Amino acid sequence: MTLSTDAGASPAFSVVGRKPLTRFAPSPTGPLHLGSLLAAVGSYLDARANGAQWLVRIEDLDTPRVVPGCADDMLRTLEAFGFQWDGEILFQSTRRASYADALATLGAAHRTFECSCSRKDLAGIDDEAQGYPGTCRHGPTKTGATSLRFRVSEDPIHFDDLYLGPQRFDLARCGDVVVRRRDGIASYQLAVVVDDAFQGITRVVRGADLLASTPWQIDLQKALALPAPIYGHLPLLLEPDGAKLSKSDRAAPIDPKMAPELIVSTLTHLSQAPPPDLAHSSIKDVWNWAVAHWNPQALAGKTESRLSASGDSEAESKRENCGVQEGVLR
Repeated sequence: MTLSTDAGASPAFSVVGRKPLTRFAPSPTGPLHLGSLLAAVGSYLDARANGAQWLVRIEDLDTPRVVPGCADDMLRTLEAFGFQWDGEILFQSTRRASYADALATLGAAHRTFECSCSRKDLAGIDDEAQGYPGTCRHGPTKTGATSLRFRVSEDPIHFDDLYLGPQRFDLARCGDVVVRRRDGIASYQLAVVVDDAFQGITRVVRGADLLASTPWQIDLQKALALPAPIYGHLPLLLEPDGAKLSKSDRAAPIDPKMAPELIVSTLTHLSQAPPPDLAHSSIKDVWNWAVAHWNPQALAGKTESRLSASGDSEAESKRENCGVQEGVLR
């Protein structure tokens, strides 16, 4: 397996006129589960139906949570499910120098500040409603380790989501986002922006749990003079009672022996209409059908899909009127 390393500065590029590129970017903190599979299938079909390359990036920056051997297991699982990625696997752990450069650029533009607030300090704040309150904007309020926060713009962020339609988020209301953690590790929000630019990603198709992170990422792209890709957010796969899948027994590893059946079930959760007998076909035939019949319009406004009691079919879908989405960042 060839790795993509941090060799030199990223070349300038534009989304317009470039070959479309999308990616699947799991974190090796646990095995791929049904929710991971939905995100992978949705992004893969978007890529193949639009003539795009599909890259795989391993987001292994959160070293305290990385499980040894998990990344290799993920790649073997993707192969067993018939995914065929393009190009090199990029590991974020090889990209730390680029994140440091981005932080320096933001600092030189006076867009960052040190923050001494801990999780405990902010525990009484309803982040969903108001976000970070700007406690340390004029300097840390106590001694000790600090994180680094990005000063968000005062202007609202607008973008058109591939599946959820026009979106509007008030960044000033949501607060400043961490770009370097207290332990010195670059945050997810910064790393994903830097790496999407480095790889030339033009389409980001991922779960709706990351919809609220998108305005932060667009603001960071503007501050770093990087282009914004097109975004599309897929429905979250939930338990029948609406509980998060990651907190349940069905976050167990997906079984490659059940690959055709699980992909067909995932297609149903993506509002596609696979024939019942497709689950008994070869993995190659399942993918051929899925690419040929991919219907993204069926996902319009869909933010979640719930498992049935048995977990093998769609129980309930939730759609929202997304003419304008007033978002609060997480």
